[in-house]
Amino acid sequence: MFLKGKTNYTLHVLLVIIFSSCASIVSKSSYPIVINSKPASAKLKITDGKGRSVFEGTTPATLSLKSGQGYFKRASYQVHFSLDGYDDRVVPLNCKIDGWYFGNLIFGGALGLLIVDPATGAMYKLETDIIVETLSKSTASIDEKELRILDVNSIPQEWKSHLVLLGD
Repeated sequence: MFLKGKTNYTLHVLLVIIFSSCASIVSKSSYPIVINSKPASAKLKITDGKGRSVFEGTTPATLSLKSGQGYFKRASYQVHFSLDGYDDRVVPLNCKIDGWYFGNLIFGGALGLLIVDPATGAMYKLETDIIVETLSKSTASIDEKELRILDVNSIPQEWKSHLVLLGD
């Protein structure tokens, strides 16, 4: 039999083990991220997977984003960059399974594996902790009408799929 003092201690230890989970203890449910652009001072807007704005500011920016977006649902974001004279850019930012989540198989048990970590978002983490986006100078303007000849190596990669070969 346990002594009265040891019973309290044993009960506390047992409760900590039962109500803990591995990723929630070792990891967190929000992560810091640094976002910058070249050139700096671009307008920055971050929207979540449902299209809601979660941050607005300018680059460089340091902020914290949640890794979960509901029970067993990882968060995803769209990072929007805009700067006068440059093409707008949208960069996806996703979350991935945190390796500590699988520690529940040893330490947290079914409660951590199926309830605590999925509910708190601690089972996920951001795929990256820094984004640096290089913005391309805009070649189109409503006010200007001009013809520019560009070298194929100086245009953005996404334009190349629209090129047409003329003559041989």
